[in-house]
Amino acid sequence: MGKLDLITIIIIAANVIISYKGFGDYSFFDKYKFHIGGIQRGEQIRMFTSGFLHADTQHLLFNMLTLYFFAGVVITLLSPLYFLLIYIGSLLFGSLLSFYFHKREYHYSAVGASGAVTGILYAAILLRPGMNLYLFFIPVPIPAYIFGIGYLLYSIYGMKNRVGNIGHDAHFGGAIGGYLITLILSPGLFKTNLLMIGLLAIPIVLLFVLKKMGKV
Repeated sequence: MGKLDLITIIIIAANVIISYKGFGDYSFFDKYKFHIGGIQRGEQIRMFTSGFLHADTQHLLFNMLTLYFFAGVVITLLSPLYFLLIYIGSLLFGSLLSFYFHKREYHYSAVGASGAVTGILYAAILLRPGMNLYLFFIPVPIPAYIFGIGYLLYSIYGMKNRVGNIGHDAHFGGAIGGYLITLILSPGLFKTNLLMIGLLAIPIVLLFVLKKMGKV
């Protein structure tokens, strides 16, 4: 974790430059943020561009630090190209799930690289499930797969109860994107990490069962 490759530098730089442009130019921010009404008018580009805008510096910093810590795992175990595919694919999966859950909320809007970053995080967990994660508020290491399952379950709770000003659905969509794209790009994981694949699938299946039941 924490390896800074050229592709990671480029993505971080793009996020910083575009986000700071948005901080100082509201018309730019408004034009490219995720917005249900705008997308329904045919502005699908928002589903991509919103992933490079952030609400504030703290939001930007948190996402870029998370990306920094986990990008190296994906790049090292797959390749820079596959890393980029997972990043962009997860970004779009996050936007698509947000659109699916909020399509009747004309004024709903969101920004942030959280979907893309969460996709990279879940790709890293699939590729190296035995790694431990250290969270500042928990003094002991947490196995990556436990964190992954717990995070998705919390995201379901956040979506159901509208917890905080957070796009839980984008996070969840990004995780699904990272999960699926990584398995497509690295099918050998079905032989080496089948148990982890099954465990990480549980909250994904649960979300769509709850949606079918009208519980979320």
